[in-house]
Amino acid sequence: MTTPPALLIAGHGTRDDAGAEAFRDFVRQLQLRSGMPVAGGFIELSAPPLGEAVAGLVARGVRRFATVPLMLVSAGHAKGDIPAALAREKERHPGISYTYGRPLGPHPALLSVLERRLDDALGSSARSPEDRADVTVLLVGRGSTDPDANAEVFKAARLLWEGRGYAGVETAFVSLAAPDVPSGLDRCAALGARRIVVLPYFLFTGILPDRVRQQTEGWAAAHPEIEVRSADVIGPEPELLDLVLERYEEAVEGDLRMNCDSCVYRIALPGFEDKVGLPQQPHYHPDDDGHHGHGHGHQHGGHSHSHAH
Repeated sequence: MTTPPALLIAGHGTRDDAGAEAFRDFVRQLQLRSGMPVAGGFIELSAPPLGEAVAGLVARGVRRFATVPLMLVSAGHAKGDIPAALAREKERHPGISYTYGRPLGPHPALLSVLERRLDDALGSSARSPEDRADVTVLLVGRGSTDPDANAEVFKAARLLWEGRGYAGVETAFVSLAAPDVPSGLDRCAALGARRIVVLPYFLFTGILPDRVRQQTEGWAAAHPEIEVRSADVIGPEPELLDLVLERYEEAVEGDLRMNCDSCVYRIALPGFEDKVGLPQQPHYHPDDDGHHGHGHGHQHGGHSHSHAH
């Protein structure tokens, strides 16, 4: 009987200790749930780095693994940094092989959790489409310099709106992309919103979700005529565990459906033409054994994003 590949979880990283520990605890939960070797590492900011996680699997006798990016959208990290880092680890550990899965959102299971977070924020007053008719949602993503990644947040917002009876679901970003949170709230108000729930499109707590809440509270204080509430992040829900294992199965079986139709590294999008075909380098993690990102470029011109196609 062939041993199934191990599971490697790739995280973004955060300066928030609680957020980093939430990731590490989630990896431990995956280990318990799946019964197979599971390791997790970060691209930046948090320990352990991804390279250390791979080394840990190799030390446990693992030679094959599937990598799932614990990220909601496919931006630069999922498209470039992680595949390049994995290519580097293959050179560091001759004889290993891996497949690479796709990011998590927008998936119906996550949309269900987001709906639950909205219900929690509203209390018992908006449990049905009829009750939600005066509720406007502002879905706030991380924000990226990659237009495809930002578009994915808009897609999630539209899917969240469909069939759930909210007055509307608008979109904003907490960094790197417009509109920012105050501008998003201004838009909701301009559209006539009188009840707004700000919903962070984040997996775990961290600096950026905290910033979303702070900016929301600041805007609400200046607009007392509008009811504004803050919802919680997605969190380590059973649906998230199941989804990661679903992405693992996709990667192992080769059933990968990553979206590349609007990838900035493949298609010349207006204002981003210089990115087409750019080689990708591993993201430098300061805790990664003194290796300073001198990985080999991972070219996006042919079959790229590692094994994601």
